[in-house]
Amino acid sequence: MAQQGVASILAVALVLVAFASFPAVHSIGVCNGVIGNNLPAPSDVVKLYQTKGIDAMRIYAPESNVLKALSGTGISLLMDVGNGALTSLANDPSAAPAWVKANVQPFPGVSFRYIAVGNEVTDSAGQKTILPAMKNIQTALAAAGLSGSIKVSTSLRFDVVNNTSPPSNGVFADTSFMGPILDFLASTGAPLLVNVYPYFAYKGDQQNIKLDFATFVPGSTTVTDNGLTYSNLFDAMVDSIYAALEKAGKPDVKVVISESGWPSAGGVGATAQNARAYNQGLINHVRGGTPKKPSLLETYIFAMFNENQKTGDPTENNFGLFNPDKSPAYSVTF
Repeated sequence: MAQQGVASILAVALVLVAFASFPAVHSIGVCNGVIGNNLPAPSDVVKLYQTKGIDAMRIYAPESNVLKALSGTGISLLMDVGNGALTSLANDPSAAPAWVKANVQPFPGVSFRYIAVGNEVTDSAGQKTILPAMKNIQTALAAAGLSGSIKVSTSLRFDVVNNTSPPSNGVFADTSFMGPILDFLASTGAPLLVNVYPYFAYKGDQQNIKLDFATFVPGSTTVTDNGLTYSNLFDAMVDSIYAALEKAGKPDVKVVISESGWPSAGGVGATAQNARAYNQGLINHVRGGTPKKPSLLETYIFAMFNENQKTGDPTENNFGLFNPDKSPAYSVTF
């Protein structure tokens, strides 16, 4: 997760399974970050997912202990390759088959759903590796007989979209980067994964973005755009992505929100009350989609646990729904 470009984001406010079949769609999953030295064992983490009724997980690199713990649970998995693997996966013809052989094929009881090839890669050199790495992973999955059950995509920062005020003005900032990726997704039926954080929009423009609007709390703030009414910032941000897809000629590419969350401590607006309001609101809301696309919107909350070794702003250590001892950071219901 990284802070998104939100300098004027009222500009936003107005701004494999078992490998037999593709796993069922779930509305809410939770990202399982592991940048901490006091986190529960993977088997305990998976049990907590099951106890809380969380049926989808995201992990940021292949972790064999997590994959073993997930086996046979039916919990759907979005698994990143890890940004450090992109260069070899893009340039070494043997790397992708070896990666699939090591990290997917040994775990037939895991409900793999998506492979994310890159997370929030913003440097131009790194971005050039994304599409060839995606294609190589796709080819390797196909050779292993798994391309029907696992979709390959990449997870992007929200600021790949510009002109988000109002949402219908949304357009991709760099079509030379996004166009070929969208062509690939359209050809394979994979979704576009985007990390969407109203928190950073609110933090960056508190004068124009009201806290209630950012946290799903009913209030007086609404935005009207082409006959659609927006009562929360999340919807406005997501619908700007849909607008960008339409302008790029790819309206049928599905969107999955691969990260969204709100910190409970460490910075502006970061309280347990606000985090609970946002995340419970998100859980309740995404089943019904957005004004532009009123259907289930698959979304992953960041994150399962507070991570004490993350660097950056203090908020980075406080995005967890749970403390490392598995006690709730605040109460939410799935």
